[in-house]
Amino acid sequence: MTDQEHLGEAVELARLARAHGNHPFGALLVAADGTVVRAENTVLTSGDPTGHAETNLVRQSAMELSAEQLATSVLYTSTEPCAMCCGAIFWAGIGTVVYALSGEALIALLPPDSREFTLDLPSREVFARGGHAVEVRGPLGVPGTAEVHAGFWD
Repeated sequence: MTDQEHLGEAVELARLARAHGNHPFGALLVAADGTVVRAENTVLTSGDPTGHAETNLVRQSAMELSAEQLATSVLYTSTEPCAMCCGAIFWAGIGTVVYALSGEALIALLPPDSREFTLDLPSREVFARGGHAVEVRGPLGVPGTAEVHAGFWD
């Protein structure tokens, strides 16, 4: 599968997260051997502010895959990971992140009077401060990426 196809699945996971009563974010990890681990955002239904799709995915992936597998895996996410999620990705040793919607574009979707917490810190900047390289690709245009957020943040 291509990056675009995997990102399309991440957007579908975001759609499911929203349908399950959570923020519209989804992510999946693809290991070199083809193993796929999927996660969606659970912040609202779990009451856990760290329940972002990427942190949920890192927790689950670390239980299912070895450190060597994580290092050669690719994490695909519907939206650029926040600084917290970048930290989890970094500490897990995941080698590559690919995202569809940029953090900047997400912030632009919020209404001017939004009370949502935002942290305008691009993932590349977070990873650049780390002691090992994390390849970042994105934003990559994928149909439905912004639409999954339509009306959610109002």
